[in-house]
Amino acid sequence: MLNRRQLIPWAAAFGLVTSLLPVFALAFTLLACAAVPGDATAADSRPNIVWIFVEDMNDWMGCYGDETVPTPNIDSLADRGVRFDRAYMPAGVCSATRSAIALGAMQTSLGVHNHRSSRKRVPEEVINLPEGVKTVYELMRDAGYHVTSSRGKNDFNFVFQMNDLYDKLAGNMGFSHDHWAGRPEDKPFFAQIQLKGGKNSGQYAGAPPRANAKQGQGRQPLTDPSKMKVAPYYPDHPVMRSEYAHHYDTIRQTDDEVGQILDALRADGLLENTVVFFWTDHGMRLLRHKQWLYEGGIRVPLVVAGPGLPSSQARADLVSGIDITATTLALAGVQRPSWMEGRDVFAPDHELRDHVISARDRCDYTIDRVRAVTTERYKYLRNFLTDRPFMQPQYRDGRDYVEVPRELYKAGELNDVQSFMWSSTRVPEEFYDLENDPHETNNLANDPAHAAELERHRKLLEDWIEATDDKGQYPESIDGLRGVLTQWDKQAVNPEYDKVRAAR
Repeated sequence: MLNRRQLIPWAAAFGLVTSLLPVFALAFTLLACAAVPGDATAADSRPNIVWIFVEDMNDWMGCYGDETVPTPNIDSLADRGVRFDRAYMPAGVCSATRSAIALGAMQTSLGVHNHRSSRKRVPEEVINLPEGVKTVYELMRDAGYHVTSSRGKNDFNFVFQMNDLYDKLAGNMGFSHDHWAGRPEDKPFFAQIQLKGGKNSGQYAGAPPRANAKQGQGRQPLTDPSKMKVAPYYPDHPVMRSEYAHHYDTIRQTDDEVGQILDALRADGLLENTVVFFWTDHGMRLLRHKQWLYEGGIRVPLVVAGPGLPSSQARADLVSGIDITATTLALAGVQRPSWMEGRDVFAPDHELRDHVISARDRCDYTIDRVRAVTTERYKYLRNFLTDRPFMQPQYRDGRDYVEVPRELYKAGELNDVQSFMWSSTRVPEEFYDLENDPHETNNLANDPAHAAELERHRKLLEDWIEATDDKGQYPESIDGLRGVLTQWDKQAVNPEYDKVRAAR
């Protein structure tokens, strides 16, 4: 059951009678509707908004019930705000997810779904957004916010000009005071602070130095690999345990960085009037996580805390990454555009989602098409390209956490669950009971007892494809494929590239 949303304190400036909750709610609704882009009459008192946007990280944190490593700063944020336990990203890869969140709509609805598209490798491959469609950054600027972002990760699959999106680029990946230092005094700020997350070294100032390291060089990993328990779809091998330990170390490092951000906001007297979002773009780098649509790839931590929001609340309703965008606009009093598909999760009339869609399309040079429907209990996956293996050529090839299970599979040393991803073909449908099978290892697609639920999920997907005109159902343009070949050439082995090569 959702709590009645509390009015953000800046509404008091309009002389509302705080003892009358219905009047409060009505006034807030009117204020939100009135604050269209370009109207910044209340800009000096609207809340600041900070996005802490993290790369490649799972929710292995204290506030999510994992005590393997301490995460006091993320946990404290959850204590002050709302923790979402069923937050799903639109994709399992960065550019598709980031494009969707920037636009507040599914990447498949706007044709920005193929990973690393529109990179101007050939002039004709650029993708322009439909007329009138703007990013959340532009909408917030239009509404009078001072908008900043970290450098280094503006990974969008469409044409954009940096100066149109942001007032200022503030430092590289990581925290910089430049996000709010020197801003106009009469403007609130919207800061996108991007952290490396799972791409961090895990060896940092908070870790003890290695015994034989030169001074200032090298740090001892904090997490003991021998104590790691890996998921049943991985072989219990030292390499996989080391990957788990490394990921925990990067989480600990990220928590320190979150602490730096919160401490800076507090020291500058800004925390009490700042809404902070913390989430990750997708899961860790291991197979079945990053780029994939299983729980480890698309289910992420999401915490939101700030003035007027509930505290110490956990929500189990389904949330899509594109809801972050719509919620941000609502908190800023900006009317949501008609083309935006995200929902304000704190709205008094918020309509809970009964399902969330996620999509996998081309990843770098690997052409694929998978769709996932996640409901309260089940996950349905449709594999459209069943003629090609799960493990097509991809950027992780050659890394030990890929090559070790590959060699074990060739040697016949993996069990059926661990072998699933290494088959030369794949099943057209997967259906999992997340309540009883959280690791998604028991495919129920052919189980007669689940036939009715399977059909219901099929229809949810088919209706969504039709209603949104899912652009993944259409072949990528020849110019787009030319761009891929320009960058990756021989690594691109799918048959879709043959026609492009022949035309060279």
